[in-house]
Amino acid sequence: MTLPHSERSAARILVIDDQELNVDVLTRILERGGFTNFRSLTDPERFMQVFLEYAPDLVLLDLHMPRRDGFEILKDLAPYLSETFLPVLILTGDASGESKKGALSLGAKDFLAKPFDDGEVLLRIHNLLETRSLYLSLQTHNAELEARVRMRTRELEQSQGEVLERLAGAAEFRDGETSRHTERVGELSGQIASALGFDSEYSAMIRVAARLHDIGKIGIPDSILLKPGKLTREEFAVMASHTIIGARILSGGSSDVVTLAEQIALSHHERWDGTGYPHRLKGEAIPIEARIVSVADVLDALSHPRPYRAEWPRSSVVGLIQRGAGSHFDRAVVAALFSVLDAAHERSLAVA
Repeated sequence: MTLPHSERSAARILVIDDQELNVDVLTRILERGGFTNFRSLTDPERFMQVFLEYAPDLVLLDLHMPRRDGFEILKDLAPYLSETFLPVLILTGDASGESKKGALSLGAKDFLAKPFDDGEVLLRIHNLLETRSLYLSLQTHNAELEARVRMRTRELEQSQGEVLERLAGAAEFRDGETSRHTERVGELSGQIASALGFDSEYSAMIRVAARLHDIGKIGIPDSILLKPGKLTREEFAVMASHTIIGARILSGGSSDVVTLAEQIALSHHERWDGTGYPHRLKGEAIPIEARIVSVADVLDALSHPRPYRAEWPRSSVVGLIQRGAGSHFDRAVVAALFSVLDAAHERSLAVA
């Protein structure tokens, strides 16, 4: 099969042979075949420098040369031969089976013994360049497909994020909350996760999942959810069920963030000492993500007014959390929270 003229003229071919006569013969063969973009080299010690500068599509290589033979050059080319289809055609006077096997085992794609037929040389060159062209086309096609998949994945993630945000907003709407509590809890939870050493990707996932911690309040009656006074024991039991309801709403999700949100919704009211709800989990039996959201939720909830109470001064909120470290909250999470608050305070001072 013959390559189109445009591909022949564009193909970069590097010839390396220590014999000027052989180089002249190959030059004439290439010119007759319509190849114009080629370079030749008789000093094998300069091969890698020229190779890196020229970036050939095909290498025509002699095996037995002084100072640096073709086998050594093939070893130098090993990383490039494995990463891309870079064809190497061996043209040598050594037709022994050992040399042929050695060259092919080192990554050469074809082998011709001298003296060779001009037409056969051109045929082998055409075949190798055509295979490389197909390989590069496939690489380009795969890259385009991967780009489309990444774009579609981003679109799906964005769509999922928007749905989760609206779901979190629905819980706030039911609670009469208009001051972006879930958004703030999500943001603070992500920052605490980062302070604890979680990577940016997982911290971002916690930030999204944390916003759904109170989604179960959708199932709590208004008479209890919006009651301005203290709840009775029976009413509190109903209110506490929002953890179970939230986990049920989020159960069966196929995405990691929804699964994480289910876990947080269920366990964010558990306490380090085992006196929380709904399952009275204790210590590290409580998922770390729920421990993070627990302290972020308390900090934000007490720092803002609710129908049944006024907001607390920040110093009082901080004092409560300090006293709760080791009983209500995980000490490590509290320490991470305070590092986040200290960093935010320093930033505000710098701005001021």
